Amino acid sequence: MLNKYPLWKNLVILVALVIGFIYALPNLFPDDYAIQITGARSSTAVNAGVLDRAVGVLESRGIEVKSSTLQDRDALIRLTNSEDQLQARPLVQAALGNEYLVALNMAASTPGWLKSLGAGPMKLGLDLRGGVHFLLEVDMETAVSQRLDAMSGQIKRELREERIRYRGGDVQDNREIVLSFRDEASRTEAFNMVRDQYNEFLLDEQTEGDEFLLVLTLSEAEVTAIQDYALEQNLTTIRNRVNELGVAEPLVQQQGADRIIVELPGVQDTAQAKRVLGATANLEFRMEARQDAPSSETEEFGFRDQQQRTARLEQEVIATGNNVANAQQAFDENGQPQVNITMDSVGGDLMNRATRNAIGRRMAVLFIEYRTETETRMVDGEPQEVENRVVEKGIISLATVQSALGSSFRITGLDSIPEAAELALLLRAGALAAPMYFVQERTIGPSLGQKNIDAGMMSVALGFGLVLLYMLVYYRGFGVVANIALTLNLMLLVACMSILSATLTLPGIAGIVLTVGMAVDANVLIFERIKEELKSGVPPQTAINSGYSRAFVSIFDANITTLLVAVILFAMGSGPVKGFAVTLCIGILTSMFSGLMVSRSIVNIIYGGRRVEKLSIGGKLEIGRAHV
Repeated sequence: MLNKYPLWKNLVILVALVIGFIYALPNLFPDDYAIQITGARSSTAVNAGVLDRAVGVLESRGIEVKSSTLQDRDALIRLTNSEDQLQARPLVQAALGNEYLVALNMAASTPGWLKSLGAGPMKLGLDLRGGVHFLLEVDMETAVSQRLDAMSGQIKRELREERIRYRGGDVQDNREIVLSFRDEASRTEAFNMVRDQYNEFLLDEQTEGDEFLLVLTLSEAEVTAIQDYALEQNLTTIRNRVNELGVAEPLVQQQGADRIIVELPGVQDTAQAKRVLGATANLEFRMEARQDAPSSETEEFGFRDQQQRTARLEQEVIATGNNVANAQQAFDENGQPQVNITMDSVGGDLMNRATRNAIGRRMAVLFIEYRTETETRMVDGEPQEVENRVVEKGIISLATVQSALGSSFRITGLDSIPEAAELALLLRAGALAAPMYFVQERTIGPSLGQKNIDAGMMSVALGFGLVLLYMLVYYRGFGVVANIALTLNLMLLVACMSILSATLTLPGIAGIVLTVGMAVDANVLIFERIKEELKSGVPPQTAINSGYSRAFVSIFDANITTLLVAVILFAMGSGPVKGFAVTLCIGILTSMFSGLMVSRSIVNIIYGGRRVEKLSIGGKLEIGRAHV
């Protein structure tokens, strides 16, 4: 029978529309302004006392608290407006101190029954919803000094292997390594070895009294190369960490010679993002110093979890986190958290050489963290926030070497499962070549984002309204069908973006407007084909069937060619271009479904299975008579 869908096909369309409605519904519930409290370290949990103290500070300052909830290891305080949110953050941070991170956030207000179905609002980009904007500065001085320290240890190790006796070898002025020898012959031998293997140094022979000195100075070209490498490595590491966070359409790019911009749109946990991105942490593997080791060759460090407990370690570093190829959180035989480490070939070789003659000695894993602490000082009678750069070094593991280690081993002695997971994440994402510090932290949110949302929604509403009016006036009854299909198309588009966790940006709104136009084009092709069939004297039922079937090829070709371009834009573009491409790809698929399936189903319900003498399709032709 013409123009009649079987029951199963109507049910499939109905189920698709119902699912689309459910998953589009959360977008009607706006997010709440909130501040999030998280421990500065992964092992620091937020308890009820901390939350009560934060709420008490806000209430004492007259800031209305909408609600406060204690989550797994953090707390969320919902506020009524953006002004209260901006005022609340510094107040709570000052009250809780540096043990906790207080971050601005937007908390979802989706009802529980929708959350239980896995439904949530679609993510908005930085230009719409806002998000966090970080400006990070790479410490180039430390990058050069760290590189020099590593090269100094390597040079001294090779001198010992060549049995060339020396003194000193420490880094001076972040640019020089000074070696002292007892006789000129030893200095000459060392000179030749360094010249052949380390062409990045400028060599200078000096004599002071009875000491023969060899001064190794980094060339300017090498300093520039180290700094460029540090910046590129940090860019790569930050991108890897962003990927670990699962942020959609982030922006990570270089600014100037030593700064990196990070923009994270639509992040749900800004405190976690700051902690992971700002964790300029690294690991050093060192042997515990012998009892008779001179103090000039050792350093004393405390344990991270027990600062009163200390251990003396050798200054020489066996390997660092830069040599880690993979890291996974696991549990030991006692159920305690640990991190399984896999080193690269260089790191595995260094670890084997250092431990094969150290059976029975203890090896330490030294955790080094560079961070900034905000301190409020009174300047000219006014409080000003000053950021101090702090370097913390603590031992997280001190274990006895049972056998020679290779590329795979484990780190134990961690405080908690979150700490082990975070350490594995940082090592897996890659170590930073140089520490970074937060120069600027900005949450782009309510004001600018809302203006863009209002402007974008106005453009969609205006374009959509004019299209609906045109279709209604020109195609009349069939225009109503087209308008229903267009409305359902927008609902399905929003639902698909919510299900896929796609990020809607301002260019993405342009993609929605373009999708509306393409969906209308499909209906126009179908309706014009129906009018042509009626004009040629074809019965109305046959005209409807021919209109949909014959227009299918044209609609399919037009949409597929556009889809191919959108896929290329998504694959090769970034940022705003990718946001536009995502919306366009999804919109093309939903418009084909709504234009060919949904509208046909509605027309079938209205006209199918009955004798039709007249079609309300507008234009000069109103009636299609069944005649030959």
